[in-house]
Amino acid sequence: MSQISISCYNVIMKLLYAANIRLPTEKAHGVQIMKMCEAFAKCGVDVELLVPRRKNHIDTDPFDYYAVERNFCITYVPSGYSARFGRFGFWLETLLFSEKVARYVAQSKPDIVYSRDEFILINLCLSAVKCVWETHTGVWNVLLRLFIGRFFKIIAISTGLADLYRNEGVNHDKIQVFHDGADLMQFSVTVNREDQKRKLGIPLEKKIVLYVGHLYKWKGVDTLLDASKLFSSLAQTVIIGGTKEEVSILANKYPNVLFLGYRPYSELAFNQKIADILVVPNSGEDKISRLYTSPLKVFAHMTSGIPIIASDLPSLREILTERNSILIPPDDPVVLADFVRRILVGDILTKLMALQAQIDVRQYDWRIRAQAIIRFLGN
Repeated sequence: MSQISISCYNVIMKLLYAANIRLPTEKAHGVQIMKMCEAFAKCGVDVELLVPRRKNHIDTDPFDYYAVERNFCITYVPSGYSARFGRFGFWLETLLFSEKVARYVAQSKPDIVYSRDEFILINLCLSAVKCVWETHTGVWNVLLRLFIGRFFKIIAISTGLADLYRNEGVNHDKIQVFHDGADLMQFSVTVNREDQKRKLGIPLEKKIVLYVGHLYKWKGVDTLLDASKLFSSLAQTVIIGGTKEEVSILANKYPNVLFLGYRPYSELAFNQKIADILVVPNSGEDKISRLYTSPLKVFAHMTSGIPIIASDLPSLREILTERNSILIPPDDPVVLADFVRRILVGDILTKLMALQAQIDVRQYDWRIRAQAIIRFLGN
């Protein structure tokens, strides 16, 4: 990697982003990592993404899959395939990749090693390189307790995460909150709703209540599915996301719901435009959901001009407010169904809310986030 000047900050930075992931991946962390590499590069940083080479059922170039500029390089390092050994195999792959990252860092000598994987950085703590950890899940263990003080900086995606580590003794100046974001240009699309409905096989005459994302329990999808029975005469509930196995089970249990399965993130800008209401029904029963998450879909939905109903949780309130969305108690299908009905029959005026969301999301562009992180790293 050659050194280049970041003109707006008058520093020189070579950043190695180490990610222990299968790339491309259908999971949201792949989007976030690729978009941040692109955004750092747009700010003038010399970026290299280092990932393990693993078996992958997605046979698409990552730059095309995520619709990002080719302004950084991706380096694959050989990796053994240990998934068949379950949890032990995962840790074996993590250990092997961490060792390969350490060797690569010794050769390439980046200024910063940036990662969401704490074990990779712990393995580098005795070296001279500056390690920057971006934390997403609230992990806390013996190794982190011993080595977190050696990290150069910590990027938290929510205030809940920052508070967790500050309460564990991390220096307040070392950690700062940078919420996730969206590529505002990517979501600035004009879509013919009827054409998009036809493309997805959705009845044209139906009002659509849409959920997009994984079907993990803490995502609260079961609350929406139970609520859907209460407003089925007014709207069609559509779910985009989930594995084939999950979709098969839920489709049998909820025949009134249309399950479209997994769709690439690159289609989200178009697919969310079919909705009359977008729902983010996160559960309040899980700490990740309640305090730590910063869902990519929230920022995407805010660009849409479509009303959002979301669970009233501290994590989501860091982004959403009563001015740009409808916030309701989590895990209550009756309340959710009531607000869906009220929006659809016009009892709640949501046009101004949706417009406010489009205004508010402008501060969460990936490039703005990258610029702010660069400033933080320079302090």
